[in-house]
Amino acid sequence: MNIAQHIALIDELCFRPFPAEHGPSDVGEAGPGYHLAVLERARDDDPAERPVTVDQYEKTRDAVYEFLASRWGDTDPYNLQTVLLRTAHEEIPEPWASLSARARVACLWEVTGTGRWVAVAVADRDGGDAVQLLALVTQTDPP
Repeated sequence: MNIAQHIALIDELCFRPFPAEHGPSDVGEAGPGYHLAVLERARDDDPAERPVTVDQYEKTRDAVYEFLASRWGDTDPYNLQTVLLRTAHEEIPEPWASLSARARVACLWEVTGTGRWVAVAVADRDGGDAVQLLALVTQTDPP
């Protein structure tokens, strides 16, 4: 996908109904109150290529950020590592608990007039999983 396709999918998810049950979706996974779309997924699991892939996905995330910031405003990075640490001591709602287990930082906006939040993040926390560029659309406020 290219940046325009990423933005189009995020826009669509901002208005798509949420499913009643957790499970796979046509764009990744979804559940009550959220859609989690895989915008890009690394095909090569070569550990030597991982840093290059992470860098590439971070640049793509930043390009998506620039476009969405022009629409919804500049925001500070949202530290998912803090959210992950909090999961050890308190109940963190989904999809935030799952996202914090997969990514370290997210670009985050509250989408005016929709009651939804959008987060874009690079999922690279687990070296055993393929690197992914994710877009989360949820009605659950970030913790």
